[in-house]
Amino acid sequence: MAGIVVLALLLVAEKLGPKSFNPAKAEPFESGNPPRGDARIRFSVKFYLVAMLFLIFDLEVVFLYPWAILFRRLGLFGLIEMGIFLGILVIGFIYVWKKGALDWD
Repeated sequence: MAGIVVLALLLVAEKLGPKSFNPAKAEPFESGNPPRGDARIRFSVKFYLVAMLFLIFDLEVVFLYPWAILFRRLGLFGLIEMGIFLGILVIGFIYVWKKGALDWD
């Protein structure tokens, strides 16, 4: 049923939508700036490394939300477990920092 609805909406949009063509609208658009240079430029490995580290640490911090909600129910055991978790997280962050993965030379 969902597929039929999607196809019906696409068909209606095709038949009833505006049909004007403008060369300016056909150009690539990015944040109001005209495109410059080639789209296939090479990024530094540092860019991808920082992006991956952000994702890793961001996902680790997501575990703090359920803990905060159940904080009173978990008691001292939950506090110690979260302390261990945060300690490992901080050790990992210090390791990455000392290795120079966060430096933009």
